[in-house]
Order: sequence, then C-alpha cells, then structure tokens
Amino acid sequence: MNNFPKHWKKFKFEDVLQYEQPAKYIVKSTEYSDEYEIPVLTAGKSFILGYTDEKDGIFTDIPVIIFDDFTTATKFVDFKFKVKSSAMKILKPSDNANIKFLFYLMQTIYHKSDTHKRYWISEYAKREILLPLLSEQNLIVSEIEKRFEVADKSLNLIEQSLQKAENLKQSILQKAFNGELIKDKNE
Repeated sequence: MNNFPKHWKKFKFEDVLQYEQPAKYIVKSTEYSDEYEIPVLTAGKSFILGYTDEKDGIFTDIPVIIFDDFTTATKFVDFKFKVKSSAMKILKPSDNANIKFLFYLMQTIYHKSDTHKRYWISEYAKREILLPLLSEQNLIVSEIEKRFEVADKSLNLIEQSLQKAENLKQSILQKAFNGELIKDKNE
C-alpha cells in the first residue's frame, strides 16, 4: 500500500460494504426455464443458474456485489434476481463508496480459501483497503470501463481470428481426406 496517493484513506471492507444475508431471496423451486424472467444466481463460475417464475422474495435494491462466502468469488449485479443458496453475501456500498470501484478492487485481491468456512465475516471484511474520495472513485471507474471496452474489442478480434484459424484447419483436413490436398501425379 506504499504507492498510493497520500490523500487516499484507509478503510476495511466492512466499513464501506454492508452485507445482507440472502435467506429471503432463495428460490423455492429449482425448476428453471429460459422462458421465465427472474435469474437465479450463484456467486460461483456458473453465475446464472437459470430463470424462475417465482414472484416473491426477489432482490431489487441494485446494484450489488454478490460474494461467495466459501470461495470469495465475486459478481457485480445490476438486475433483479433470486439466489440458489445462502452460501453468499449480498454487499451494498456505503455513501462514500462506488460499488463498481469496490468490485474492481476485489478483482485484484487473491484470498486463499482452502478451508471450508464462511470468509466474509471471519476474514475478508476485515481486510484493509485504501480509497480515494467518491468523486475520484467515479473517475477511476469511468477510466477502467473505457479501457476495458478497448480490451474487449481486442479480445473479440482475437476470438474471431482463432475461429478463422480453426475453420482453416478443418478445411485442410477436409481437403486432405477428400483427395484435394495434393495432386495425384498420375492425373
């Protein structure tokens, strides 16, 4: 924390993020369908497990961060939702914090989660962080998102190039096994 501007102030995550237990937002049925409207979330890799038609217990006070209490994985959520289980915390910012700033900050933190326990209250919330004023957080988030846009365009071009290369390889194999890759010397 030595390279930060002197005007950034020290906080703990628990000072700038309040958590809510998700119990009242847990789905009653796991019969999901893409035809339903409300996403059912997990903080894990799958994120959206499916969609439910349940009308009660929908979380609407967005945006929030959902925090997987066992793996410390995080997801930024800016749409209404329900959850699969209580193995997460729903995190909301205090007035002096930009939720996206905190989310992006969390993406830079490696937290060893090799024990099966709930990490938010026991460890993660107590982690010290440095924050600038809210106005500077807003500027930083804006700049991050501008640069992410450029990175996303680059990733898209790379993915298109990889797909073209894969198509070329398939074309070569097709020609090889259709007798079109090399000319028969007898023809």
